[in-house]
This record gives sequence, structure tokens and C-alpha cells, in this order.
Amino acid sequence: MSIKVGIPRALLYYYYHPQWVTFFRRLGVETVVSRETTRGLLDKGLKSTVDEACLPVKLAVGHVLDLRDRVDYIFLPRIVSTARKEYICPKFLGFPDMVRHTINNLPPIIDCNFNLYHKGSSPADFYFQVGKFFTRNPAKIIMAYNASKAALEKHNLDMQSECLPVRQEHAADGVGNCNGINIAVIGHPYVIYDNYISMNMVKRLRDSGARVLTADHLPESVVREEAFRLPKKMFWTINQRMVGAAYHYFGREDVHGLIHVASFGCGTDSFTGELIERCARCGSHKPMLSLTVDEHTGEAGMVTRLEAFMDMVRWRRNLADAAATL
Repeated sequence: MSIKVGIPRALLYYYYHPQWVTFFRRLGVETVVSRETTRGLLDKGLKSTVDEACLPVKLAVGHVLDLRDRVDYIFLPRIVSTARKEYICPKFLGFPDMVRHTINNLPPIIDCNFNLYHKGSSPADFYFQVGKFFTRNPAKIIMAYNASKAALEKHNLDMQSECLPVRQEHAADGVGNCNGINIAVIGHPYVIYDNYISMNMVKRLRDSGARVLTADHLPESVVREEAFRLPKKMFWTINQRMVGAAYHYFGREDVHGLIHVASFGCGTDSFTGELIERCARCGSHKPMLSLTVDEHTGEAGMVTRLEAFMDMVRWRRNLADAAATL
């Protein structure tokens, strides 16, 4: 019977799941991903987390609880930095300890450090630490790591061709006639790609006739170059990506509106949102909608605001078309 490793469907799972799953499978380890988010799963996380935690962290705890009795290990990497001289949210760093001290009867946690902050650091170091939990054969770990790198590279290319994580739905699937309306949705991947806490925002926009674009549809070089417009380098990797993508989409004529999705209680989101709103006010005439989600956000209010936003985008586009014919 093979060893089972549980992977919570939360946080940076939406970036790295192809690499993680491939790595474990090449080591002969079975992976079990937590179920998709539901109200019940979120409620479990809320009951086991301090009130000060942000919604994504509360949700991640719920996903850990979903795995607790079904696996031999739970994979909770201690993610410090994913790029040189940059950091990820400090809650990611402390998340394994938060889980360990708030949830009882957990299986062993794999919480090896992933830290690329310093020059010469490599992801391979992290995967060697993880691989040693299951094999003493370094050659087997190297082969598994190389295969996982290839899986991640393919995933990134798929994303740039406008796929979405996990289900790999293409941006054009199910849209029909999008009428040439392109909407950029900017937010943390674990917010906008989770169908429950985003209340199916991407699908709703598609159903209303929009082609949806996200930061993950852009090459890394593009978002970093756009982020250099800031007077000082932003050292939060994901938020730098969000700001760079917003600047890029504000400057594109084929993008007709932008939605920024923030998580209540997230300090970096409040900072990033202000930068994006300033760009919208001073350097762009595109409609922008700012949405903040938490565990109390109602679906009816979200739907109403999205519908009003799409009406505004269509109205502005019709005005522009009429002006062009004069």
C-alpha cells in the first residue's frame, strides 16, 4: 500500500500543484488533494483559526482539516521566498506552525523551507529535503525533481495561453460570442481561482460575454518590467506581480475594464489596491471595480456589482465606438 501525502487546495497550490504532484508521483508516493471549497469546509477553518487571520489562511486551515484523517503526511512547505531578494507573505512562513499548534491529531507535517532569497539558493535544495522523507536514493530524487520542473514549465506555458489552474479551462471555453470585451481580473490566485470564495467570478464574467485575463496569463518578464515603474521595488513577489499586471492591462487598448479582488484582513492587498487605484485615476480611463471578499461576503451583492460593472464597460465601449464614427 503506497504512502499518501495530502496537499491542501489552498495558498500557492494554484501556482505549484503540477510540480508538487509530479514530484511525489515520481517518488512512488500517492497524492491526495483536499476537496473543493464548500461552506462546511470554510466553517471548519474559521473555528480552528484566530480571528485576525485573513480569509485565505482560514480557508487553508479548513483544507488541512479535510485531509487530516485521509493521509499519512500533510505537505505544508514553509515558503519564505520564491525569488531573490523578495518575500512571500509572512503568514505563509508561519502557516505550518499555526496548523501544528491549533489542530489536534494531525499526521506528520512536511514543512521544509523553500527560500530563494539569497544568491546561489536553488529550488533543488527544497526538493531534496522533501525527497528524503521517502527515499535515500539521491538519483531518484534528482529524476523526480527534473520531471517536476518540466511539469511546472508546461503549466506556466499553459497559463500564458490563457488557461486557468487546476481544471485548465481555456479562456474561450463556454463563452460563445464575447463581443470583443476583455476584462482583467487582478488578485491573489488562491482567491480568484477558488470558485467558492470568489463566488464563481470568472465564470460569471464569461457568461456575461467577457474574455477574462489574469496576471498569470502574462510572462514573468512583462509583469516585472511593468512593476519597475514603481519608484521603489516591491519586495512582495505576488503583489509585485499583481501591480505589474494591472499596469500592463491599463495600458492595453484591447482591455476594456479591470477588477481588483482583495481579501479582507490582508495588509499587502490594501497596499496593492491603493497603488492600482491610483494608476486607474491618474493614468487610465478604463472602468475599474474594487471588490473585497471575506467569510461574510454575500453572493447577491457580488452579482449585482459585477452586472453593474459590465453594464458600465459596455456603455463606455459604445460611446467610444460612436465617437470613432464621427
